[in-house]
Amino acid sequence: MFFLSESSFASDTITSSQSLSDGRTLVSKEGSFELGFFSPGSSKNRYVGIWYKNMPFKTVVWVANRINPINDSTGLLVVNETGNLVLTSQNKSVVWSANLSKEVQTPVVLQLLDSGNLVLRGERDGGSETYLWQSFDYPSDTLLPGMKLGWDFKTGLEWRITSWKSSDDPSPGDFVWKIERQFYPELVMWKGSRKFYRTGPWNGLIFSASSLRLNPIFKYRFVFNEDELYYTFYLTDKAVISRTVMNQTVSLRQRFIWRKANQSWELYSNLPKDQCDTYGLCGAYGICIISQSPICQCLEGFHSKSGGYVDWSQGCVRNKPLNYSRKDGFIKFSELKLPDSTSSWVSKSMNLKECREKCLENSSCMAYTNSDITRGGSGCVMWFGDLIDMRNFQDGGQDLYIRMSASELGGNNRRTDQENEDQNEDLELPLFELATIANATDNFSINKKLGEGGFGPVYKGTLPDGQEIAVKRLSKISEQGLKELKNEVILFSKLQHRNLVKLLGCCIQGEEKLLIYEFMPNRSLDSFIFDQTKRKLLDWSKRFCIICGTARGLLYLHHDSRLRIIHRDLKASNVLLDHEMNPKISDFGLARTFVGDEIEGSTKRVVGTYGYMAPEYASDGLFSVKSDVFSFGILLLEIVSGKKNRGFYHSDKNLNLIGHAWKLWNNSMPSQLIDACYQESCNLAEVIRCIHVGLLCVQHHPEDRPCMPSVILMLGSEIMLPHPKQPGFLADRKSSGPNSSSSMLESSSTNTITISTLEGR
Repeated sequence: MFFLSESSFASDTITSSQSLSDGRTLVSKEGSFELGFFSPGSSKNRYVGIWYKNMPFKTVVWVANRINPINDSTGLLVVNETGNLVLTSQNKSVVWSANLSKEVQTPVVLQLLDSGNLVLRGERDGGSETYLWQSFDYPSDTLLPGMKLGWDFKTGLEWRITSWKSSDDPSPGDFVWKIERQFYPELVMWKGSRKFYRTGPWNGLIFSASSLRLNPIFKYRFVFNEDELYYTFYLTDKAVISRTVMNQTVSLRQRFIWRKANQSWELYSNLPKDQCDTYGLCGAYGICIISQSPICQCLEGFHSKSGGYVDWSQGCVRNKPLNYSRKDGFIKFSELKLPDSTSSWVSKSMNLKECREKCLENSSCMAYTNSDITRGGSGCVMWFGDLIDMRNFQDGGQDLYIRMSASELGGNNRRTDQENEDQNEDLELPLFELATIANATDNFSINKKLGEGGFGPVYKGTLPDGQEIAVKRLSKISEQGLKELKNEVILFSKLQHRNLVKLLGCCIQGEEKLLIYEFMPNRSLDSFIFDQTKRKLLDWSKRFCIICGTARGLLYLHHDSRLRIIHRDLKASNVLLDHEMNPKISDFGLARTFVGDEIEGSTKRVVGTYGYMAPEYASDGLFSVKSDVFSFGILLLEIVSGKKNRGFYHSDKNLNLIGHAWKLWNNSMPSQLIDACYQESCNLAEVIRCIHVGLLCVQHHPEDRPCMPSVILMLGSEIMLPHPKQPGFLADRKSSGPNSSSSMLESSSTNTITISTLEGR
């Protein structure tokens, strides 16, 4: 496939008095990359390229003469007398050159850097990054760490990657991966002259259809100013080797990571990732929902233009026409990949209210939202014309305010943007009459009682329209419960996520103080995983879905909601299950909020459930997102094992569940932690990976624990995980009684454990 005899230069540079002939190579200083001549696949043509050094096979990352191959071995790469880099063939005709715009007076050298960048620089400019020319400005099909995708506005240079035609032919293929130069930039994959996929616009944090947030491998950078527009990525660990490739053969942009252990490339991610990523699949005002059938649906207030589900490319049309005046309004749609931003306009100085007014003034404006979602949201972006290429995206989607006629808004029970204009004011909850709730619960009958916690009892009820509800009734003697109830109302009015229990309203009448929630028919997670009979109903796939759903709920609380929220009492009894066994985090009575750059808090009143508390919280009253991560790690190990951390007994030593899991891990026997009821049918590698993630979450020092975006990434991919360090609370500490909690479905008991001032729940 490739020639076998190659010799390399003694240094990583070539001067104007030297040349690189076919059969010789140039190696970067640390031996990361190699420059030389090669023949791809079964081709006999010769190309100058760069590939990784010291790998069992050549992985080419850059090609100089993509369009003009040499058909023999007479090629010569030289720095000529004018300082230009030139590739010639046997008759000394120029096959390719760096095309320097002007003659260089000072001596010039060619250098291959350990980043994979081939540069022309002045002989005396070795310590600077001032280059006369660099290969990073002219990518082939591969994006390496530090390379840019985008535009240099001063020179007009565009950075993009283009697929090879085939594995035998590196000339430019049909697929291009680039940043669109527009008001609201986004990464787009083109197939010829047709858009094939787009990421959604950059929203200040991520591209709007990306779930890859903070992670242990990559850091991203997006720059947009008067001089340049570009996106790039870096590796957090320099020992990791990664590349991004535009692959024509499989029509995908692929990201790979090198696995040193098995000497091979491991696929890390693909784009497009599923059918809903196909550009414009559902047409104008259509939305793609991968979990539904058909996957194309019309937005609320629209219907299929084709009159059926045959040709979704025609999209959807409005049920009621617009007035194209200030009589129109807007409906807020959430968890969306934002529409194609080709026909968009952006103002960084406007707020959301000003954005709405500006959109209403223009009859062509069909939607608006914040252009930047960081720091609570800022800026304005407006869309003109039809809205195309939207999809439901629960993990990274955004809010979008879509223009609707006044008649459509009149009977709509969805909250409109008018109700949410002032984002600094607390949202109000619906108020229920006491008589309505009393009738719904048969006057708070003992037969309707679901459980009891520190706040008081919980009842099941049925509203007149047939909706089932769960009612928290504040105990008249519970001072703690009143504080918790107020906290829960304030927090819940601002939260909305599919993995959080929905608060429907409240009732405050006389001495009665009630919270009304959606009813969870399968009650709490602990009633399944710790029950000898019901645990068998949860196979591994259901357990894994519960783990991932709970993680997504925590991710929302820590990173995606308007406020950064620390739950402080995450445990199995506070994870409720709906009719499809989807997990929903409940009980926010002890939650705390952070604003701005706050990342940690402290308290002298330590409350929560002993056995789930992080060490720094139980002993010193310090809490942060990492204390919730610790609780999640305990929960994960409990779901895997079917055993409670508190009350777990090991015959050999006084170990709790964490200590037992840690011992098994160090003895290379993690599979012995698996609950026997599903062990035969589980995906063993997936379960052991979850145990690994659980142990990373319960490490003693909070700085060692991953954050929730990293946890999501670890659970949903096959990236290499770090080795866990020793957990906190290896041994069980005996207490005077069982746990207690204000969970909606917890049995009635309370317990106080003294550590500083510790209130057990």
